[in-house]
Amino acid sequence: MAGNVISSQIEDHHQVAPIGIIMMQGTEELSKKVNERLMKLYSDLHGPEIVRMPVMIKPDVPRFQSGDGKAVLNESVRGLDIYIICDPGNYSCTYTMFGQEVPMSPDDHFADLKRIIQAISGKAHRVSVIMPLLYGGRQHKRNRRESLDCAMALQELESMGVEEIVTFDAHDPRVVNAVPLMGFDNVLPNYHVLKALLNHVPDLQIDKDNFMVVSPDTGAMERNVFYASVLGVELGMYYKRRDYSQIVNGKNPIVAHEFLGTDVGGKDVLIYDDIISSGESVLDIAYDLRERGAGRVFAGCTYALFTDGIGKFQEAVDKGVLSAVLSSNLTYRRPELKNVSWYYEVDCSKYMTYLIAALNHDMSVSLLLDPTAKINTLIENHRANKPQLELFK
Repeated sequence: MAGNVISSQIEDHHQVAPIGIIMMQGTEELSKKVNERLMKLYSDLHGPEIVRMPVMIKPDVPRFQSGDGKAVLNESVRGLDIYIICDPGNYSCTYTMFGQEVPMSPDDHFADLKRIIQAISGKAHRVSVIMPLLYGGRQHKRNRRESLDCAMALQELESMGVEEIVTFDAHDPRVVNAVPLMGFDNVLPNYHVLKALLNHVPDLQIDKDNFMVVSPDTGAMERNVFYASVLGVELGMYYKRRDYSQIVNGKNPIVAHEFLGTDVGGKDVLIYDDIISSGESVLDIAYDLRERGAGRVFAGCTYALFTDGIGKFQEAVDKGVLSAVLSSNLTYRRPELKNVSWYYEVDCSKYMTYLIAALNHDMSVSLLLDPTAKINTLIENHRANKPQLELFK
């Protein structure tokens, strides 16, 4: 499919320059997976021509005791097609300041990214940034006297010479309007989420009588409309009724979730959003769907942050309200998720590998960005009880 097409076309396109992968702190697991896949891909294509193989670079970002930092590259990047993999959401990374261990915030990660670009000093052939969880992405619009963090960050990167930003499921993809002259690819892991769901729940029946897609709010409608359309099932939606007279933790508290849609009785339901933060909304919706007679409820997202821990999710699973949560490996995940059976991880490293390979050969990525054909094949195989093929080999 798309991955095979990319592989077959690479030989027909000129490689821009040898690839250099810079893994920032907190991205080691994902970066190494991507590098291994790239090494295999290029080895299969070019054999022993090591000069064309990717180069993995781990920068040093030491800190002074005052908290000031700097970036150091211990090897040359001259002439390389650089891809910096960055995870602003990895709060497990720490540094020492005035004798205290401090967790890295998204601001710290972004500052380190800029330090690395400075250390490159314009010597690379080209610099691209792969930032799945977009820095400042949740502060995407101005409602009063407030900052526009994501837009400013993108403009900063553009002014520093970054030619391409690759992100996954941007909270609001319209933020690209801040940098109309810079490459910006917003990638959606729709196919990978469905594949993981069907692999873990083989008895799932994808049809109008047995399955339904529900959007958790108006902001997630576009994602869920796509799922409902390509799967040929009904679509429902919740809208959040808020108390606009007060602000709690920076936002107006939700009073209730109101449902719009057809009867969910007896149907398995997929709720999909870009981020599960505290999880209050998705849990309220899961409880309401079960009260309405829904069958199994699956919560899918690109980034499962679980900012308040997983206790309430475990409770919902124990009560039979929630069946599973699906999320990608594109940002840091709580370690305790490895020990629960209801968390299904969606590996997107192969997807990222093919994106890098396509960009490195100045190829169109439209086949990779549109998953419709792959999803259709996936559903056909599932309905025919055929084993799911690895469509990105």
